[in-house]
Amino acid sequence: MRNTICFLGILLLFSCKNAKEMVYSEKPFTDVIIKQENTTRITNDTTFVRLSDYSNSFVYDMKYATDDNFLKAKVYDCAECYLRLKTVKALINANNSFMKLGYQIKIFDCYRPLSVQKKMWKIVNNPNYVADPAKGSIHNRGGAVDCSLVDKNGKVVDMGTDFDFFGIEASHNYTNLSIEVIENRKLLRNIMLQNNFNIFASEWWHYNLNGAENDKISNFQWHCD
Repeated sequence: MRNTICFLGILLLFSCKNAKEMVYSEKPFTDVIIKQENTTRITNDTTFVRLSDYSNSFVYDMKYATDDNFLKAKVYDCAECYLRLKTVKALINANNSFMKLGYQIKIFDCYRPLSVQKKMWKIVNNPNYVADPAKGSIHNRGGAVDCSLVDKNGKVVDMGTDFDFFGIEASHNYTNLSIEVIENRKLLRNIMLQNNFNIFASEWWHYNLNGAENDKISNFQWHCD
């Protein structure tokens, strides 16, 4: 009987530990500790990390890992969202705010290696649509995210235009839209701004982390399985 009680106690302790680990990434961030292969290390804020390793509460539609984009070409070998850790922290906190309201962030693009920027520039060398790799973009610095929202049923929230629609209708300043679309864009913008992001005036989907322009352009590349 005593052995049975001990066994149940150990089992309960193990279950509680696992439960804590499961919800860890959904809490507001302070210092982040990565646990990997029984080792523990502190990760620097500027380290590139995969968003899905910190939260499973995002929806992904990584457009540039397909040919369903304005380039009509696949420029990523696989669909992954990497960002600098400080961007991940802010993005998860923003998503937590959206989830309290019944929404989730849907992601179209994250960090973009400089080599991919050069591919895009080779296909469309127009600075109105693609950042010149000679200058780079916040995407190349790991501080930008292209995103929208889905509701609790997984339905895409109407933002008035598709992602990567390059017309005045995609601008934050454009107001000839339905009240619903205006309110949807306002919701996305307000919560992202509250969580240390800035808008990109001509694109309702593009948000830059404050100060990310000070980070170096990178060509860090992830491995595809």
